Amino acid sequence: MSTLDRRIIERIRPRQPDWLGTFYRYRVALFTLLRREIVRFTRIWVQTLLPPVITMSLYFLIFGNLIGQRVGEMHGVPYVVYIAPGLIMMAIITNSYANVVSSFFGAKFQRSIEEILVAPVPNSILLAGFIGGGMARGLAVGVLVTIMATFFAGLSMHSLGVTVAIVILTAALFSLGGFINGIYAKSFDDTSIIPTFVLTPLTYLGGVFYSVDMLPEIPRAISYLNPILYMVNAFRYGLIGQSDIHPALALAVTALLVVVMTWFCLWLLERGVGIRS
Repeated sequence: MSTLDRRIIERIRPRQPDWLGTFYRYRVALFTLLRREIVRFTRIWVQTLLPPVITMSLYFLIFGNLIGQRVGEMHGVPYVVYIAPGLIMMAIITNSYANVVSSFFGAKFQRSIEEILVAPVPNSILLAGFIGGGMARGLAVGVLVTIMATFFAGLSMHSLGVTVAIVILTAALFSLGGFINGIYAKSFDDTSIIPTFVLTPLTYLGGVFYSVDMLPEIPRAISYLNPILYMVNAFRYGLIGQSDIHPALALAVTALLVVVMTWFCLWLLERGVGIRS
């Protein structure tokens, strides 16, 4: 095969996306976006990192110690220990989501998003920067709440691999959800509709305070449609070894959702939905 033939084939052959190469070539832009997002929420840590710790302390105090003494044990463990993984996961979910939706919509509202869009940076780098910032805040809050939870419940580590995997996937998934909300939001009120009317109910009905085995047949079947149920149970398995769902299934469902939502976010950026007029 001649050199000319090889060049022609290379031109007509569809190229596979080189994700690692893209991130390496644009690593300065990626680190700049990540640094901006991390500095943004650490600068106002009194508003971003401290409130979740205080809120979860109240949950542990009321539901764990006071009500938990009447409940007793659940699946052979004290109630305060049983709900601890769910409360930690709740903090990770809400903060990962809130960081991205507020940051991206704020950039749209201040028209600073235009400076990012005109930069010669792929959409994947732009997305990774915002998502990385949301994950950083979610994981930071998760660590702080976990440290605080040790004072209320004697937590251990049943499976480090499952714990780390589900925490990273969950933070990424809800950071992507916040990004989608930020794209479609047209006012600050729109950034609170999904967390209030969708995210909060799904979290409370995701097995944080109870086991789905306690529910009647029909509500239990409906509960399996809630993706947060899989994340809470996988994290609970990683910490205390108890789960209503097989951890492998929970990880697979969460990873699939991350892939689908990543593709959807990139598709929205390519079409310019909500950011180009």
